[in-house]
Amino acid sequence: MQVFITGGSGYIGRFTVQALVRHGIEVTALARSEHSARTVADLGATPVAGTLTDFDVLRDAARRADGVIHLGADYAEGTADVDRAAAEALQDGAGSGPYVHTGGVWVYGDTDGVVDEDAPLRPPPLTAWRLENEKRVLARAATGGRPVVVMPGLVYGRSGGLAQSFFVEPGRAAGAVPCIGDGSNHWALVHVEDIAELYVLALDARPGSVYAGVDGPHHRLAEISLALSRAAGCPGEVETVSVEEAVRRMGPIAEAFALDQRITGARARRELGWAPARRDALAELARG
Repeated sequence: MQVFITGGSGYIGRFTVQALVRHGIEVTALARSEHSARTVADLGATPVAGTLTDFDVLRDAARRADGVIHLGADYAEGTADVDRAAAEALQDGAGSGPYVHTGGVWVYGDTDGVVDEDAPLRPPPLTAWRLENEKRVLARAATGGRPVVVMPGLVYGRSGGLAQSFFVEPGRAAGAVPCIGDGSNHWALVHVEDIAELYVLALDARPGSVYAGVDGPHHRLAEISLALSRAAGCPGEVETVSVEEAVRRMGPIAEAFALDQRITGARARRELGWAPARRDALAELARG
């Protein structure tokens, strides 16, 4: 089997390429620069020169592959339009082959207790654009396509992820890690190696499926902030900040960090045999 992947040189993408190769799958990977090409080549993939706006390149590479995983994102102006057009080109190329699209659990907003993929969608402004794009992606299931949406939680591990960028590094500089609000909200977490395995499994999923890539237990931000303070080299030093102040420092993503989310990944376990193996999130976060 050969799989074409976008975003293969990124944080989640690197581990997904490694997981694909471990499973004996040949990988081709979009590479927007020489650095990206070297990165994916070192991981065992064959680079394909291009960007997410090179729609002919995307279409042709997807056509030559047996399946597609779309992990790439362009967070410049026009993110939604680029993602939508790239997905359309990739699905056109994939035809009746599997196409795995990346979403994210933040679209569920605050959850009322523990919820699954069928919960109401209440995204913060930062991720509201995903709803229409994912609707379009999944609609291909009715016309012979094999779309699947994987919705990662907040990905951590191997010294990467958003927590590292927005909490550990600023905490190291300031001598205290920020905690948004009173810290009673929960984060829906997943280890980067576990979510990579879910992307591989999703290639065999039923068309139209949606999977939350989240692994429990559900930790409160207060606990997480303490763990991150150890990674930042200032153990126990946590600064409480309001959502408004956090937005001023971090931008709109702070509103997503402030969400209270408890989401189960049971569907992926039940239907795909997903078996997350990294269970001690706080210890991993504390190591940085």
